[in-house]
Amino acid sequence: MLRKLKHLSQHRGAWLLLAAGVLILQLTALGFQFYLGQKPCVLCVYQRAALAGLLLAALIGAIAPKTPLRFVAIVGWLIAAGKTFSLAWEQTQLQLHPPLFATCDFLPKFPQWLPLNQWFPVIFTPTGNCTDKGWEWLSMTMAQWLVGTSGVLFVIGLLVLAVQLPCPRKNRS
Repeated sequence: MLRKLKHLSQHRGAWLLLAAGVLILQLTALGFQFYLGQKPCVLCVYQRAALAGLLLAALIGAIAPKTPLRFVAIVGWLIAAGKTFSLAWEQTQLQLHPPLFATCDFLPKFPQWLPLNQWFPVIFTPTGNCTDKGWEWLSMTMAQWLVGTSGVLFVIGLLVLAVQLPCPRKNRS
């Protein structure tokens, strides 16, 4: 199975499948915003940015999956999935245990060299509150679903990284 996973990581189709999955997550978030009236908070906006990083990593992996560029993509995958998990976890904690007075920021703090909220204000401008649960399905909020999804993506990324390492040969005596 591990050999199969390594084989898949060296094919463009697997990377494009990852990219398609992340794109579906992004489009779902936008659908909730524009068609269901859910207002994204600053943590939601940061999660979108982290998922955009995961999409970028998947596209980098798809460019040349049989070259060392694949390792750059895997590391990007792990960083983006880990950041998405961390942000979704933080939002979940705010939703489950809302503080009495604290709220989240009203404006995102992106680096000066990457002002996503200025370049794509429709996607990266927060209008909601981090403690609002909004939509739920099977008693779980969108942030809770993203904790699970990004956690699974992180574990898969770890497995993909692990299978890239050469395995020691057993001596046959």
